[in-house]
Amino acid sequence: MRFALMIEPQQGLSYEEQLAIARRAEAAGFEALFRSDHYQSFPGPAGRPTTDAWTVLAGLARETSRLRLGVLVSPVTFRHPGQFAKVVTTVDEMSGGRIDVGVGAGWNEDEHRQLGLPFPPLETRVERLEEELAILHGLWGEPDGWSFRGPSVAIEGATFHPRPLQRPRPPIVLGGEGSGRSVRLAARWADEYNLSKGDAAAVAVALRRLDDACRAIGRDPATLRRSAMVGTLVGAHPAEVARRVRAQLEMLELPAGQADDWLAARRPRWIIGTPDEARATARRFAEAGCDRVMLQVLLPRDLEMIDLLGEELIGKV
Repeated sequence: MRFALMIEPQQGLSYEEQLAIARRAEAAGFEALFRSDHYQSFPGPAGRPTTDAWTVLAGLARETSRLRLGVLVSPVTFRHPGQFAKVVTTVDEMSGGRIDVGVGAGWNEDEHRQLGLPFPPLETRVERLEEELAILHGLWGEPDGWSFRGPSVAIEGATFHPRPLQRPRPPIVLGGEGSGRSVRLAARWADEYNLSKGDAAAVAVALRRLDDACRAIGRDPATLRRSAMVGTLVGAHPAEVARRVRAQLEMLELPAGQADDWLAARRPRWIIGTPDEARATARRFAEAGCDRVMLQVLLPRDLEMIDLLGEELIGKV
């Protein structure tokens, strides 16, 4: 099992705090650090500072040496596909070829409205996501002179230089919840499919649908990596687990009476507990068909937990 660290910097993290996390993750042996791409702060209180995902990754690319870096996921509504291809290629070069690019249709209507970004209906967003995927493949992989006409973007006689360092392209990660639409897109366009919700049993069902979608278009399912983003709260012993659970609930600032319900809803699908319990849960995701788990940490300033996760999980599942 491979492990990446996943953080949500819209919780108010500065660039310096994200850099400290990246350096800690690299030292702890994580293969990759992913961050979200959001402009509105959550979970927890609204109104906290937020940063631009790809600008931050460009900085981290110059201040790390081994760690792969990625965004999970960049909404198609945030950036024009042609510009997005250039941004990713630039950061890929700055990193020496250590970028994974996660893409999705977008879902948070409030952050679009607050920045004046269009937020069309879901069907349109999915259509534009598939268009973006075709454009990324084309600009990164087709010879000079490539042209394309989609529902909202037309490209004529493209000359795209430099090409990404990673060939044929930076790995494309498509996020989803196992719907027929998302597995179809992943089978056609992605290098990795990431399940963003669900326990190990639900993940296994979704990955069987992914296999079927691959076979339907003649793709070998083994050529598509599978991962799950899993909320994580781990402590060296039960008392430390309890302390981190309390810290998590305090950070969320949930109304009275909701904290227990919030936690109860997540316990079946999160990695919560001591190292032995964490390894057991991670193994269930491996048995479900995942080759990578994105450990989603919602206590990102708790650097000691990053150390613990590296020591107790990496190489031991």
